[in-house]
Amino acid sequence: MATDPQTLADLFANETLGAPENAVGFVLWRVVHRYVRAVDRALATADLTHLQFTVLAMTAWMARSGEPVTQVTLARFGDIHPMQVSQVLKALEAKGLIARRRSIADTRAKCIEVTETGVSALRQAMPLAISVQERLFGKAGAPGGSLLIALAQADARPSDE
Repeated sequence: MATDPQTLADLFANETLGAPENAVGFVLWRVVHRYVRAVDRALATADLTHLQFTVLAMTAWMARSGEPVTQVTLARFGDIHPMQVSQVLKALEAKGLIARRRSIADTRAKCIEVTETGVSALRQAMPLAISVQERLFGKAGAPGGSLLIALAQADARPSDE
């Protein structure tokens, strides 16, 4: 039997924030999904998805130090499930954007390297992704902007996992 509408109205009036748009988690969830869809559309011309672009960009960012980049370090840095990272790396490798080789230090691990083709793809994709970010978030999402600062602060807080 379905719950009567008054019980549901009472639930939201008395035990919640009143409406979905009053819950930062709900609003953030919607904005993130809208952002990912917009980036996916923009990156279609570069033959990349948002997740592929993110993993490729993270790999290049981490490789700047000269230290080996592994699937595990990528997963931790991006807070992405290791299996998902593995699947994305396979797709990027098939496109010739990254290369994977066995780690000398840990034979269980593979080191990920961005290829010249991968760097070219990033040069093409980066302005597209930045354009979406600017369009959706304006100055608040730019470096030093209020939205980016608030999100970075939230990201820096320890999680209760």
